[in-house]
Amino acid sequence: MTNPAKPITTSQTIGPFSHAAWQWAVDLSDAAKPVDVITISGTIYDGDGVAINDAQIEAWQPAATDAEASQPLAGFRRVPSGEQGEFTLRLSAIPQAPGLPLAYITVFARGLVKHQFTAVFLEDDAGIAESAILEQIPAARRPTLLAVKTADGQYRWNIHMQGAQETAFFDYV
Repeated sequence: MTNPAKPITTSQTIGPFSHAAWQWAVDLSDAAKPVDVITISGTIYDGDGVAINDAQIEAWQPAATDAEASQPLAGFRRVPSGEQGEFTLRLSAIPQAPGLPLAYITVFARGLVKHQFTAVFLEDDAGIAESAILEQIPAARRPTLLAVKTADGQYRWNIHMQGAQETAFFDYV
């Protein structure tokens, strides 16, 4: 029986069929043509350090919406994690105000009663020192939001849902 004071919402579980139900956004994300592509590859891990093979990771780039205006999901990407928890986000390299992240990230995964919000910054972004978002995080945890450069236009960033390396997640109202 549903508690009328706390009705069930769609954010209370990812459900067993998210890959099928959300495939439309994955397909549109695959077809997206980022402006000057930045690729962020990583792995998503649970609290035991085990790769999560059925997560959904969304990236929102408000600064890219004008540059991608002709595309169906301007500034938005959704990717599922693979069998080894791997994911790849192909984002636009759009100039933005100093201190803002490259993208705001939402994570959906089994076991979460509510999706989680975080952000990813590029380690070599000159505006990091001016970030009001990073200032909210203890200095020791800030690296959990930094994608490490591996080659021109390519970065590595892992998401840890719990544990000593837990990614900093945010609440917002």
